[in-house]
Amino acid sequence: MLETFGFSHYESRVYEALAAGDTPMDATMVVKHSGVPKAKIYEVLQRLVEKGLVLDSLSEKKKWYTALPPSSLIDKLTTQFEQDIDALKTSLTKKTLRDDRIWNLKAASSIRAESRHLIQNATKSIRFSAWSDDFAAYAALLEEREREGIDVEVLVVGRNQWKLSRVHELVPTEEHEGLERYQLVVVDQEEILLAGEENGAWQAIQTRAQPFVKFFADFFYHDVALASITQKHYDLFMGDEEVRKMLIRLRY
Repeated sequence: MLETFGFSHYESRVYEALAAGDTPMDATMVVKHSGVPKAKIYEVLQRLVEKGLVLDSLSEKKKWYTALPPSSLIDKLTTQFEQDIDALKTSLTKKTLRDDRIWNLKAASSIRAESRHLIQNATKSIRFSAWSDDFAAYAALLEEREREGIDVEVLVVGRNQWKLSRVHELVPTEEHEGLERYQLVVVDQEEILLAGEENGAWQAIQTRAQPFVKFFADFFYHDVALASITQKHYDLFMGDEEVRKMLIRLRY
């Protein structure tokens, strides 16, 4: 009967013989009642002891064996079966593999929709950078996500007029006339969308590849630091032509 549960033929016969007996047995008695060859009996008994189906005891220099009560065996097998089922469910659960590909996305409306989708589905943090007029399309959603407890930090190119806790402002000067529009979204330090405008058309890349995510997350903080330092020491930096040109080149 135990063969149904993965035990060997000999193990099944030995357990059944012990369970049917009224008293403990020694190895010789087990051989007689189970029909298992004497050459195999100690090996089989030891396996059943290790599996917890048979109890052993040493008395008067002789080893005695008795079976785990059938009710306890049923409980043991039931518990083991349920654990095996749980383990199977876990092993069969679909594994989420990171998509490290870089996806290209075109059309301003599609880029805007996907950016909003990323912002809406962020679970921990959002880093967002855009020009002020483009930023207006996302401001209300970002404010809502911040109220929901998401860590939101923003860099706006142009004048800021929104009610976010951490908004950094970069106001371009005349020397920035060659600056092209861009937009960067970094969510949960797991995914980025970088969009830019070229010849009047928008295009973007989107990826979860970690080298790119880390690079553009660092790029965001590079911009934040540069904007903050420039704003704080504007007269000092802008009054020095060499430093001014260096700062313009660093950012743009």
